[in-house]
Amino acid sequence: MSGFQLKIVQEIITLVVFTLFAVWYLKEPLRVNYLYSFVFLVLAVYFAFRK
Repeated sequence: MSGFQLKIVQEIITLVVFTLFAVWYLKEPLRVNYLYSFVFLVLAVYFAFRK
């Protein structure tokens, strides 16, 4: 993996872990705009790893 790909994977893992923490422990609501953001992040990963 390249440095850019590793950084993108690191950011995705961090955001997923923090989101689970915020929803489960902090009792924050999971809103629709957050789900839209996750979709765009998945698309970013797709384009980063596409050859």
